[in-house]
Formats: sequence, structure tokens, C-alpha cells
Amino acid sequence: MSVIQTDHAVHRATCLTAEVTRQAAVQATGATTASIKAAEIAFYRTCRSSAITNGLSPHQFIEALFELGQGGK
Repeated sequence: MSVIQTDHAVHRATCLTAEVTRQAAVQATGATTASIKAAEIAFYRTCRSSAITNGLSPHQFIEALFELGQGGK
């Protein structure tokens, strides 16, 4: 499970909700490599958007998206 350490309650809650969604997709019966990657991408995009919206650094989420082949987007 991904744990986002921040004092910003809204960002923390958004990332936690995204993590729960990610876990459900990854653990779903019949999950494929492609569906798991899509869930990972959706998680990091949500966290990146939340960080930007809440005035926090999105760097760690952008880096994760680069690693997933998304160019940080």
C-alpha cells in the first residue's frame, strides 16, 4: 500500500481514496498486467493533481508517471 506522508489533510485523504481504488483494481479477479498498470497510472495522476491543487510538490508523482512511461502526465 502506498502511504502519502503529509500534514495536508485534503491531499492525504485524496491519495488514500485513490490508493483504495488502486488496490481494488489490482486485486480484482482477472486483473491483467495492462489493467494493473492503468490503475497505477490513475493513482499517480490523482495524487499529482491533488498535490498541484493543494499547493504541494507533485515531484514524486511525476517521477512515478515517468517510470510508468507516461512522461509525467
